[in-house]
This record gives sequence, C-alpha cells and structure tokens, in this order.
Amino acid sequence: MPPRRESRAIAKPVRVALVGYGLGGQSFHAPLIAATSGLQLAAIVTANPARRAAAAREHPHAQLVESADHLWQDAKNYDLVVITSPNRFHVSLARASIAAGIAVVIDKPMAATAHEARLLIDEAQRLKVPLTVYQNRRWDGDFLTVKRLLAEGALGEVLRFESRFDNWRPAPKDAWRESGDPQDAGGLLYDLGSHLIDQALHLFGPVTHVYAEIERRRPGVKVDDDFFVALHHAAGVRSHLWGSSVAAQEGMRMRVLGTRAAYTKAHRDAQEPWLRSGRGPATPGYGEESPEQWGRLGVGDQSRGIETERGDYSRFYAQTEAWLCEGAPPPVNPEDSMRGLEIIEAALRSAAERQIIPLAAG
Repeated sequence: MPPRRESRAIAKPVRVALVGYGLGGQSFHAPLIAATSGLQLAAIVTANPARRAAAAREHPHAQLVESADHLWQDAKNYDLVVITSPNRFHVSLARASIAAGIAVVIDKPMAATAHEARLLIDEAQRLKVPLTVYQNRRWDGDFLTVKRLLAEGALGEVLRFESRFDNWRPAPKDAWRESGDPQDAGGLLYDLGSHLIDQALHLFGPVTHVYAEIERRRPGVKVDDDFFVALHHAAGVRSHLWGSSVAAQEGMRMRVLGTRAAYTKAHRDAQEPWLRSGRGPATPGYGEESPEQWGRLGVGDQSRGIETERGDYSRFYAQTEAWLCEGAPPPVNPEDSMRGLEIIEAALRSAAERQIIPLAAG
C-alpha cells in the first residue's frame, strides 16, 4: 500500500472516483455525481469492456480505470470514492479507501453483517476518514411527503406505518444478488428491505422488537424473494414492511395511520424509471408526479389529494459536497445503516425461530 495521503480540507471541485459501472453505477450514481455542482466525476473503475465503452460514451471527461488498486496508488488525485460494486466487495474496498485517506460513499447495504459495519465505522473514525452510506430512498417523493406531514402534525399521533416494494419477477436471474453465499448479502431483504427499514428508522426512531416472515417462493431460488417484517419502535409506532418478487399485482406503496388522519399512496417514486432510461436530474419534470399519482390525506370519504414532494436523489450528493467541503453533517450517518443491518439480522433470526426477537434500542 502506498503512503497514506495527508489529511486536508477538501476544495471544490471534489474529485470523485466511482467503483463499478453496472446498473447502480451507471444509473444511480454517475448521472447524479455529474449533475451536482462542486463534484467532478474524475474516474470510473470497471474492467468490463461493454461497461467501459458505455462509461466513455456517457462521461468522456472521466478517466477509465480497470482496477481500484490504481486509486490507492494515486490517492492524492481523488477526494471521494463511491463504491457500487457487488456487496461482497463493499467492506474490502471501503477499508482500502480509508487506509489511503480517501472519503467513502458505500452503496447499501454497507456490509453483510452489523459486526463488519461496526468495525468499518470504528476504523474510519480512528483514521478520521469521512464515511457515509448511499441510502438514496430517503429522497423518494413519497417518503419526503410523509416527513412533511409528520412535521405539520397532519396525521396526529402515528399508530402504524405500512410500506412495501412489490415486483413481478417469477423467473430468478443468474446474478450475484440471487446467490446463496452469505458474503454476497443477496436476497430481497438485504436489497429492498434495507431501504424500507432505513425509512422506518429515520421516521420513527429506535426499534425494541422485530418479527419477520421470510420465504423463498420461486422454484430453485437460493435467497429470500418474499418477506414481511414488523417493527415495534420505542416511541410506540408499529412499522409493517413488505417486499416481494412474486406479486402479480402491487399493494399500496405506503399507508400511514394516525389518530387524526391517514395518508395513503399507491404509486412508487418516479425517479428509478427515469434514471434507468437515461433521463437524469437535469431533465425537465424529473422527480415530479402528476396529480393522479398523488397520495391522499384524510378520513374515509373526506380524504383529499396531497401533492407529492419532488423526489431528488441528487440531494444526497449535494449534501455530500457540503459535508466534505463545508463541515455539514453527512447525508447519512453510517450508524443508521449499521442499525438497519442489526434489524435485518434480527429478522432472519425471527423467521428461523418463528418468534419475536427483542432488540436493544439505541
């Protein structure tokens, strides 16, 4: 390992190296980094020829690098490494970046276990290297709308929060996310469940008890593809979270029940299909919803349409720039993601033992 670069204040533009150019790197990171004032997409790491060609075409000013080892050898030329590789490489790549003295963004889940996450956080703190996690669905329009309604007191005291991601994918894919190897942290609970759990924790705080039903529904599948997780928050709220790959019809995306009113939302945030089709944050209408897609607030027949907040994942990177250059708080505290992993592990245990698992709230 080359000498660790000296700690210094980061000046604009923040020079970003993106590790990985699969779907996540190409659609959910690169266009957002490129669109954020104060950030410069300086390098893209991928050895795949087709992905290198796509990266060269879409980001011609970024240097193409075949191995992340180049970044550590040339650490003085980078200010931030964004890790969007398969899950099994998250911790090793983050540790290498921390050892080189380069700030780190890790895609979720940050690790396969809460213990690995704890060690990584401790190492970053010891070496004083900034570390955060890409929990981008904190900037979904529906989630931002619920936060607004809570701040306004429009729901009264919240009793139950229901949230789900339903998909219809009856045939498993031959991909690492379908692998049964624990190092891959594959399966739907780690993939979409980490978003649902993070949102529930962010809205309603620590959890004291976890109950889960986790299944493998599709023939021959090696990982979970259908789950239900119930969380009992210390504040008294109950969160009910679902994810499925075998939902031929989608359920309600969100339902929040309060003592004054309820909020229901049928449609998902619009950003994912826009980003997958190459339409980034600079595209007119990005993150906005038409009135027929808005959720409803009220009691029974007295409910009314509520305009959905504009979703904007690029706010994660705007906050990252402010964090690195201006000393603002990180966009996501990695401790939050570690607590999410603790809940995932408790859910797996609950499903295996068929019982409610107590969890130290903190």
